[in-house]
Amino acid sequence: MCGICGEIRFGNGDMARAGAIEAMADAMAPRGPDGAGVVMRGRVGFGHRRLKIIDLSENAAQPFVDTHLGLTIAFNGCIYNYPELRKELEGKGHRFASTGDTEVILKAWAEWGADALDRLYGMFAFAIHERETGRVTLVRDRFGIKPLYYAEGAGWLRFASTLPALLAAGDVDRSIDRVALHHYMTWHAVVPAPHTILKGVRKLPPATLRVMEPDGSFTERTWWRPDFTRSPEDAARPAEEWRDMVLESMRNAVRRRMVADVPVGVLLSGGVDSSLIVGLLAEEGQKGLATYSIGFEEAHGEKGDEFVYSDLIAKHYGTDHHKIFIPSDEMRQNLPHAIAAQSEPMVSYDNIGFFLLSREVSKTIKVVQSGQGADEVFGGYHWYPPMRDANDPVGTYMEAFFDRSHEKLAGHLAPEWLAGRDESRAFVEAHFAMAGADDPVDKALRLDTNVMLVDDPVKRVDNMTMAWGLEARVPFLDHEVVELAARIPAEHKLAQGGKGVLKEAARKVIPADVIDRPKGYFPVPALKYVAGPYLDMCRDALTSQAARGRGLFRDDYLQALFADPPAHVTKLRGSELWQVAVLEMWLQEQGI
Repeated sequence: MCGICGEIRFGNGDMARAGAIEAMADAMAPRGPDGAGVVMRGRVGFGHRRLKIIDLSENAAQPFVDTHLGLTIAFNGCIYNYPELRKELEGKGHRFASTGDTEVILKAWAEWGADALDRLYGMFAFAIHERETGRVTLVRDRFGIKPLYYAEGAGWLRFASTLPALLAAGDVDRSIDRVALHHYMTWHAVVPAPHTILKGVRKLPPATLRVMEPDGSFTERTWWRPDFTRSPEDAARPAEEWRDMVLESMRNAVRRRMVADVPVGVLLSGGVDSSLIVGLLAEEGQKGLATYSIGFEEAHGEKGDEFVYSDLIAKHYGTDHHKIFIPSDEMRQNLPHAIAAQSEPMVSYDNIGFFLLSREVSKTIKVVQSGQGADEVFGGYHWYPPMRDANDPVGTYMEAFFDRSHEKLAGHLAPEWLAGRDESRAFVEAHFAMAGADDPVDKALRLDTNVMLVDDPVKRVDNMTMAWGLEARVPFLDHEVVELAARIPAEHKLAQGGKGVLKEAARKVIPADVIDRPKGYFPVPALKYVAGPYLDMCRDALTSQAARGRGLFRDDYLQALFADPPAHVTKLRGSELWQVAVLEMWLQEQGI
């Protein structure tokens, strides 16, 4: 788990600029506090910040150069099956200078080319430079667990693991992208790739391979897609069989993510997802497993923690449990830092929770497993059941998820910032129309797994953990788990109020009290109701000179938000005031 960056010059004979690469690498120092490196090869230069997880020696330092093969790589992530791949490659005559996973990718690339991607089990974003052809390839994993941003100019392209790193190198168009703004305001801050909130920065979509030639021409393709069509055998398969298949698949996913040369802990919310991970690790014989939970102060009578459930699991398995309580003043003081750590503005209250939790966890451990992805993969959200009999799947999805309609948005944004059409509806319509998912529930699950999950929960976890040099692994996004879940008929996933098949699998491992509890979430009540000093913080940001100069929002809309924040709550229980304030605060934190 690290930060990668680079600059590529095309066609004009210019050399890559080491200064720009160093500036990007320096901006990502928290992602890789254990080492740094820059490799220059004429018109191509790569940079790297390293977090030592596998092969703690300098033999695995990056960027990694194999002079025999003529390949250089800058890699962020973890390949969980690298020992098996290494053994296979050694059988084909390859010899290794390190014991890590980075070199395995290079040898696999030399042996199989882009077909090697299908063999990689893990999370990854990397760039490979081929000495002989001058070609540079950018790759992102199946679910975009590892980020990859890029910016382009006249005759050059730069890439980095974070958007702020690209800003640090300069020469980036910092104007607001109206399409991205529409998504941000409509789709609960989800901005699908390739867009970002800034016109000059784009992100490589998940499961995408981009090959760039020395003259600047390129090809781009999606190298993996989930298939939600199912065979007659799968359609008729009994629930008990699906349960057992899911449990075995999860066992494999959790076992894979134990690979490390440092201890691996768990972020334990007390929900079924993280509790199942703890239970499966216990099955694997883990003793003294470190688990971590966080809680906040109550607000408006709403409880700010779920310690009762995390305590239950910690006691049941005898984990080395760390229970972290954050007073309101401490949370408020750290909000600007959490916002600054975001590669893109995100509205979920979970951000500050993960930021502060990661700060505390990183004091004692470097790697954790986390339960993100279970709701999207196994159908845990409230908007999936209405999709089952939907005559208008797009409209049903929008009604349940979208924060506001295009017409309502026109009353919130200043006229010059409103996109010319309903961009968010058009995106969902196009995605739902794609082949490979016929059932409306499957259409929603595919969209959420491959788009919403990538640009909300997964991005949140990456940004907030890596702000403290902490690696988070997500077994529910093991691609074999997702491929299996896609085959399961919707009725098994929607049973028991959602995630029915997963809950049945979990009953064979963890206490029923955790499974049958009301669905929880990361509670941060103070941000839900935005009162007192939090209201002052939002008002100050939105009435500042910078905000007025930008003029994104209608003044009458802002005044209505200031007057009564609790009256303006989205369908997903989010504060509209917090949503617009976070965007403005993020822009100011990035100096835009």
